[in-house]
Amino acid sequence: MNSLNRRKFVSTGLAALAGSSIFIPKLLQGKDLAAKLEQIGFQSWAIKEDLGKDLSGTLKKMGALGYNSIEMCSPPGYAKYGFAPLLQLSARELKNKIEDAGFSCVSCHYGFSELKEHGKERIDFAKELGLTQMVIASYGLPKTATLDDWKKSAEESNKLAELTRKAGLQLVFHNHNIELEKLEGQVIYDVLLERLDPALVKMQFQLWVVIMGVKAADYFKKHPGRFISAHLYDWSGKGEEMAALGKGVVNWDEFFATAEVGGVKSYFVEMDIRYLKESAEFLASR
Repeated sequence: MNSLNRRKFVSTGLAALAGSSIFIPKLLQGKDLAAKLEQIGFQSWAIKEDLGKDLSGTLKKMGALGYNSIEMCSPPGYAKYGFAPLLQLSARELKNKIEDAGFSCVSCHYGFSELKEHGKERIDFAKELGLTQMVIASYGLPKTATLDDWKKSAEESNKLAELTRKAGLQLVFHNHNIELEKLEGQVIYDVLLERLDPALVKMQFQLWVVIMGVKAADYFKKHPGRFISAHLYDWSGKGEEMAALGKGVVNWDEFFATAEVGGVKSYFVEMDIRYLKESAEFLASR
């Protein structure tokens, strides 16, 4: 599955905008936990063209919507997808522009092959940009991949994580819906959790798997401390129709309470542009 397939739903620009019983005490605290969010983040993919045309201006517009944190996509790794203009900036220049707009940036997505082939270069850039998390966006494995292929990628991730750890950076793995499917009788994501070294690799949970009947809360409770961030979505309950956060089927009190158990520190909205404003308001108002 191509690492960017999950985001094909994004089609408009920024200009278009004018559980287990032992966790019950924490679940009851869900609304309070959400209220403690100081960083309301978004994934840069949704507005990539706008960022490429006017980084500072676009960030100011996003700030006006209520966001103050951005998760980047690697400019060289995602150059052909709209991030090429950002290649003109050094890591220091990019960092300054982001901070001057009132944003923080601690996380960035990378292609798996990009990290394997240009690891040192990407690590150096990440450190100068001020990142703390380098996220493997996808393994990019073909549909014909076997479970052994997934296991091999996990082992390669552990080796990469040894390099990022030496540089003071956390390597993270981001799931898509495909990882929650069964292959050879096993859920791929469960196999990855077994193979990825918890001391080296953290997980970024993408909530869009809700359309498969999968709850992030279940994984947070089953694997405490294994997660570091999450991509936020809500689902209308119909087909593949999204909904602004708080307007769909996701139980957000349960999510935020168990996210603390899972170890989640950063939250990034990654939805169609039409839902960004209302979703930021939801996160800020809880």
